[in-house]
Amino acid sequence: MNMFTKNVKPRKRGRPPGPTPQGAAAREHLYAVAMRLIAERGYEATTLRDIAREAGVSVGLLYRYFPGKQAVVIALYDQLSTEYARQAADMHPGKWRDRFVFALKTSLHVLEPHRVALRALTPVLVGDPDEGIFAATTAFSRLRVQRVFEDAITGSTDAPKQPLAESLGRLLYLVHLAVLLWWLLDKSPRRGATAANAAIAAVCGAGASRAAGPAVRDLGGRTAS
Repeated sequence: MNMFTKNVKPRKRGRPPGPTPQGAAAREHLYAVAMRLIAERGYEATTLRDIAREAGVSVGLLYRYFPGKQAVVIALYDQLSTEYARQAADMHPGKWRDRFVFALKTSLHVLEPHRVALRALTPVLVGDPDEGIFAATTAFSRLRVQRVFEDAITGSTDAPKQPLAESLGRLLYLVHLAVLLWWLLDKSPRRGATAANAAIAAVCGAGASRAAGPAVRDLGGRTAS
């Protein structure tokens, strides 16, 4: 070994460390299959073996990406909360009531394509202490969404003084969750408009609800069965 080669480290064989495009594509495929089966059969009736069989992979390969159904649920929370935060970043300056309406409507808009799967997951979302929206393992997603509602209040032109502003933001986040539960369980054709208008009227007054009416009615039409 001479002076030109003694400090050169040998190259390691095999795949480079970290995620690969192929791995990301495989994970996305498995996630899509899992969510489809959960929407069709329900959370409890769907097993990891079902998912692997439907995806055409071994259970061992599935375990590499999703070691349990809880991992699928957490991936869903992460995907939806990330997309919600991204779209909510377009919130305009204004009064807190208008910003709350925007945050609420944006949430319904983001969740609407996943309504069937979310309805199948309702018992988990609200009743499971380990996998629900208030579980410690899903705090990252919950806080990501809650922060949007807090910012809607604290960043408004008529924001109350602290600590009332942040407290109001957290309260409106809980109101938003109640609207989502109503939206998931109500099977009437105008469930989206009904739930959103009720929340807006309760929080902002009937005038604000009427002002937001056209946009909310459009949302109700999009979410109709």
